[in-house]
Amino acid sequence: MILVTVGMQLGFDRLIEAMDRIAPSLEMDVIAQTGHGTYQPKNMTAREKIGPSEFEELTQKSRLIVAHAGIGTVLTAQRFETPIILFPRRFARGEHRNDHQAATAKNLEGRSGILIAMDEGDLPGKITEGLAMGNAEAPLSPTARQLREAIGTFIETGKI
Repeated sequence: MILVTVGMQLGFDRLIEAMDRIAPSLEMDVIAQTGHGTYQPKNMTAREKIGPSEFEELTQKSRLIVAHAGIGTVLTAQRFETPIILFPRRFARGEHRNDHQAATAKNLEGRSGILIAMDEGDLPGKITEGLAMGNAEAPLSPTARQLREAIGTFIETGKI
C-alpha cells in the first residue's frame, strides 16, 4: 500500500491529482488523506481526514508515503522506518504562504529513507525508487531515537 497525505490544514490538489493519475499503474492500494482540497480522486481511496492513531497504523502498513513536505509527516515516516517522497507545496503556485516546504525538502534531501519530487514529472521515478528501498534503515543512537520520539510526540500531541 502507498499512503498519500497532504496534512490536515490545507488541501493540495496538485499532489492528489498527480497521484490519482499514477495510481492505476502501481498495482497496489493507494490511500489518500486529501485535506480540504477540491479534487475528487477516481483511482485511489480518498478521505479528507485521518486521525493520528489510524495515520500511524497506515504508516506502519505502507510500503511508501508520498506527502507534502510537512515535518510531522517526515518524523512519523522516520519513526516507523517507512520511505517517504516529499512533494513540497510551492508559493509561486499559490499552494502556501511561502516556500518553506521547498526549503525543508532541500535540507532533507539525501537523508536515509527520504526522496524529493519537486514536480509531477518526478513522481513516477521516485515512487519506483522508494518502493525499491524497502523499509528505510537509518541507524540511530539511543539518544537520537529518544529525541526523535519526543519531538514527534510534541508535534503530534503538543505534550512533552
